[in-house]
Amino acid sequence: MGERWCAAVLRVLVLQAAWALAGGQVRYSVAEEAKAGTVVGRLAQDLGLEAGEAEARRLRLVAQGRRASVEVSGASGALLVSSRLDREELCGKSAPCALRLEVLLERPLRVFHVELEVTDINDNAPIFPAARKNLSLSENSPPGFRFPLEGASDADIGANAQLSYSLSPSEYFSLDLQKSNERNIEPELVLTKPLDRETIPVHRLVLTASDGGRPSLSGTMELVISVLDTNDNAPQFNQSVYKVQMPESAAVGTLVTRVNATDADEGINSEVTFTVTNLIPPSGKDVISINPNTGEIHLTGSLDFEEVSIYDFRIEAKDKGTPPLSGHCKVVLEVLDVNDNAPEVRVTSLSVPVAEDASVGTVVALLSVSDRDSGENGRVRCWVWPASPFGLEATFAGSYSLVLREALDRERVSEYEVEVRAEDGGAPALRASRGLRVPVSDVNDNAPAFAQAVYTVLARENNAAGAELARLWARDPDEAGNGRVSYSVWEGGAGGGGWRAASSYVSVDAESGRLWALRPLDYEELQVLQFEVRAVDAGEPPLCGNATVQLFVLDENDNAPALLPPAGSAPEAGGVAAAEAAAAAGAGSESGTLWAWAAWGAPAGQVVAKIRAVDADSGYNAWLRYELWEPRGKGPFRVGLYSGEVSTARALDEADGPRQRLLIVVRDHGEPARSATATLSVSLVEAAEAAAAAAAGSSSSSAATNVWLVVAICAVSSLFLLAVVLYGASRWAPRAAVLSGPGPTTLVCASEVGSWSYSQRHSRSLCVADGAAKSDLMVFSPNFPPPPPGPTPKDTQPEPSALLDTVSGNTLLVSHP
Repeated sequence: MGERWCAAVLRVLVLQAAWALAGGQVRYSVAEEAKAGTVVGRLAQDLGLEAGEAEARRLRLVAQGRRASVEVSGASGALLVSSRLDREELCGKSAPCALRLEVLLERPLRVFHVELEVTDINDNAPIFPAARKNLSLSENSPPGFRFPLEGASDADIGANAQLSYSLSPSEYFSLDLQKSNERNIEPELVLTKPLDRETIPVHRLVLTASDGGRPSLSGTMELVISVLDTNDNAPQFNQSVYKVQMPESAAVGTLVTRVNATDADEGINSEVTFTVTNLIPPSGKDVISINPNTGEIHLTGSLDFEEVSIYDFRIEAKDKGTPPLSGHCKVVLEVLDVNDNAPEVRVTSLSVPVAEDASVGTVVALLSVSDRDSGENGRVRCWVWPASPFGLEATFAGSYSLVLREALDRERVSEYEVEVRAEDGGAPALRASRGLRVPVSDVNDNAPAFAQAVYTVLARENNAAGAELARLWARDPDEAGNGRVSYSVWEGGAGGGGWRAASSYVSVDAESGRLWALRPLDYEELQVLQFEVRAVDAGEPPLCGNATVQLFVLDENDNAPALLPPAGSAPEAGGVAAAEAAAAAGAGSESGTLWAWAAWGAPAGQVVAKIRAVDADSGYNAWLRYELWEPRGKGPFRVGLYSGEVSTARALDEADGPRQRLLIVVRDHGEPARSATATLSVSLVEAAEAAAAAAAGSSSSSAATNVWLVVAICAVSSLFLLAVVLYGASRWAPRAAVLSGPGPTTLVCASEVGSWSYSQRHSRSLCVADGAAKSDLMVFSPNFPPPPPGPTPKDTQPEPSALLDTVSGNTLLVSHP
């Protein structure tokens, strides 16, 4: 195709050159947009110049006012295209486009006129005034509505500038072409179908203009047709029902939800405001509010599931069109329960006090347990704390019975502080408690009980009438009348003086249990008094308990020693009984003269006489000692301290005289000590006379000794029988603890020096339980002569554990080890 174009150009140039030479003016033609260096014509040849002459004569173009697009080649003299030729720039819409050039030839100087025609090629496409055209049509515009459009322009000329128009396919618009003159065509846009902004708010079309060149060039313009809104659409919510769940613990100001309503219209027709209508329950107006512009619903009050669990209300969305249109939706706010209510424990019935003999299963109280929460938050479990004889039993939902599950004992626990605890199933769990005070009422189920089964009471003789001997106390753990104890003495036997009623010696205070003596006690009359004290409560029926009281009378030193006649004078003097009677009556503090014989030359240590004395008291009070009062110093005789034997202190001689008068004082060991005096007249004779006197005295002494032996055997037998009876009673009596009463402690023991003079030792064995007896108390009786001389065996003198001794009405009790 390029070769044919070049051949055509050459033909044109040749024709133009021939025409120019014929007419006297050189004319050339060249197509615009020819490349630089394209030969327009052989100017030197066409001017009739020889080869080489154009360069020699300096063939050149005269400069024009604007930049030339052609030049003359100095070597060949050809007219060449030197720069881009643009017909539209050189000539615009003028046709034809001819450039007039002046060619200067020097030597000689000649001027030639050359006309260069620039021919048009289709190098410019149609151009619209704007690449985009914005149009606005109301959506209620009727079909057939016309809208004139601006056409395109083409810088080319001729057929290259002949334009045709076309419109992109559209069901709403078409293109109508109107000829304004023979050359111009005006396009019009025609509406073929009603518009709906909500369906297609903007229509985008392309208007294309094509020229008549070959090949044809085209230009386009975008038509943007905006559909103007009318208020023909009501606001629409994106959902008809909004369901929201919120915990009741949500804070004030919390966003509940945001409703969204859209209006297909635009502008003011699409501006929507929100309001709340038809609120159920009406109290919800204090709980929620809506932002009229954004549709955000917030909490303005606190939620309470227990009061309102669901809020149901409607939202109206209204646009600002004329007339305004509105839409509606429903909002359901479900309040979720949180564990914000602790269980409640209420006592509906309380039956107190509870008798301690109440049977297991007795209902003490009725309780109601509730929780305002729901589900697990309202499911409550209950129990009793601390562990007690009471428990809970569920009767029906939310109701419980506090029942007795164990036997009660008021004496162990008189009152219970019961706490009923409740806990719900929430997370975290909430708790509540209710305290109950359950007192236990007393029944008479405990008999009075003494601290020990056997009381040993020691009382000194010669006490004052009304003196307190002991205080007995029986414990009854019951209360009020059931625990109020009264005491009484049950008759018992008195030992040592035949049977005597205990009530003739002692009495017990019914209220305090104070044991007191009705009259002074005399050890020589009464040594042991055993009786029972009974304690009875005031219950219904009354219960009782008892204790055995063993009252031992302690000897006082109220009897002075009494001298006995010598062994040989017993028949004449009336014997020992008379002497003891005299001693008991307080006589014998002074006696007549006793006679004894001693032989001249008797060696030292020979017994010449023996002073006999007896003391109606017992123990230390009856333990006698003998002292030589006169003569003092180194006399020929001495007296055994505990034996009373008068013996020679040295050998007797004539210097001692025919007679010795001895004054002997007999004292007991009491406090204060009592005494008696004996005068012994010792005659100093020859040995034969002394032997005859001794023989006479021995016969009478033998008879007296037999009498003493019979009396001693009877006394020992009686005491043995009494000891057996006491031992049996002690073994069968229950073991008891030992009471100790007020008063000083005095140990009573036997001396290992000497012997008991003119006294019979009696040992009473007291038993406190099954087992071996213990010789705890030593009671002495002055009714028999002393045992044979010699050291007293230790095993017959056991040491008492403790004797509590009181004088003038203080309590005397003995405790057993």
